Amino acid sequence: MAQCVTKVELSISCENLIDKDVGSKSDPLCVLLQNVGGDQWAELDRTEKIKNCQKPEFSKKLLIDYYFEKVQKLKFGVYDIDNKSFDLNDDDYLGGVECTLGQIVSSKTLTRPLELKKGKPAGKGTITISAEEIKDTRVVSLEIEAQNLDKKDFLGKSDPFLEFYKQSDGGKWQLVYRSEVIKNNLNPCWRKFSVPLQTFCGGDFNNPIKVEFECIHPGKKQKKKSYKNSGIVRIKSCKIETDYSFLDYVMGGCQINFTVGIDFTGSNGDPKSPDSLHYISPNGINEYLTAIWSVGNVVQDYDTDKLFPAFGFGAQVPPNWQVSHEFALNFNPNNPYCQGIQGIVDAYRLALPQVRLYGPTNFSPILNHVARFAAQSAQQGTAAQYYVLLIITDGEITDLDQTRQAIVNASKLPMSVIIVGVGDADFKAMEFLDGDNGVLKSLTGEPAARDIVQFVPFRQFLSAPREALSQTVLAEVPKQLVSYYKMHGWAPVKLPGAKQE
Repeated sequence: MAQCVTKVELSISCENLIDKDVGSKSDPLCVLLQNVGGDQWAELDRTEKIKNCQKPEFSKKLLIDYYFEKVQKLKFGVYDIDNKSFDLNDDDYLGGVECTLGQIVSSKTLTRPLELKKGKPAGKGTITISAEEIKDTRVVSLEIEAQNLDKKDFLGKSDPFLEFYKQSDGGKWQLVYRSEVIKNNLNPCWRKFSVPLQTFCGGDFNNPIKVEFECIHPGKKQKKKSYKNSGIVRIKSCKIETDYSFLDYVMGGCQINFTVGIDFTGSNGDPKSPDSLHYISPNGINEYLTAIWSVGNVVQDYDTDKLFPAFGFGAQVPPNWQVSHEFALNFNPNNPYCQGIQGIVDAYRLALPQVRLYGPTNFSPILNHVARFAAQSAQQGTAAQYYVLLIITDGEITDLDQTRQAIVNASKLPMSVIIVGVGDADFKAMEFLDGDNGVLKSLTGEPAARDIVQFVPFRQFLSAPREALSQTVLAEVPKQLVSYYKMHGWAPVKLPGAKQE
């Protein structure tokens, strides 16, 4: 299952609450509920009650676990509390609002009108929700070398390494970092390494640290009175740095741009035939549409304009019936953007009867298309735009070598690639591109700078809950986004804690 990315603290304030108390103002409290499926809501937390106030600023923060890969539907309800009971059913409802946690963190501060029920405003009442991530972002970065070490091995030189321990509350020493082993070297210089300050010393600079490294040679000490040591360990640099998180970048203004590429090759089968992967069932779905909805529903919260470019590949397209490997789904190459996820779905349904499924299955044109936009963003030198490309395919890839090269090139850019394999094909090539079994290399042997491809076969999710697909394919994106900006040393556009304009 998904790992919790982080904990988020929500601050709540309201304005212009309606008055329910005769002779005095309302005594408001805000409750936070999370959707647990269908119409079921579970209470997560609530604020304190504030007496006689139409413009409350609640001091108690509401805590929630944040997952990028889930659509977390929330409901905020404001009540006028006139009794001591915990149950809110006997208290007056002053209005509420529904939204997703993704909408809150991507806005950082969200103000919405309160509603008594859908479409019925609660007077002029508004609620403002601000999000802050709870974490210690500091890391300790160390560079260490040693000189003139003793030979410990009978025939060769020593194979030195370092171990760092912190002391737990009970006084026990706990390993926090082990360096790499440097073979046959009496003057080793270890790679620079970074450990979260919380892991290294519990975030407390005064906590003792133990470093294990056999510098003293007991045998030599006994034999030689003039013996000093078996070498010197030197700390070349020690810095406390800030390690920015995924939410630091998102709340700092980073937009996630979502693009879809759809496989229209002949191996999918005739869309009019019920055994085709492009056949739309009487209830209006197929595997392509399910994948678009599942992934798009999560990603759309992180893109303010909600305009998503959508392309097809491997079909003959009108009017000349030339085979195209990157045609706009709306047939407008100058403006391939669709309005929202529904816009992509509508464009796909309209395009399906207008194209002829053909071949071959070439991924590299669409990869390179998105990479051109990512390269333009990278030239700005800021953490402002990140690109996620979703390719949905039946898996019979033709241009594997060009695709390998395109992915290696893209690994140096602010982008991630998600491949969803539909149907029952052999997806060996897709698994190879995923790089989970080792670093993906181009034909010339150039390795990918970072792992940016996530592949999943749709058939694994046929009987799973609808959210399972998006949770699996998107779980890696936060790590991939952070790894790109960290590689370049780019801080968020707006730094955490900076005043908002």
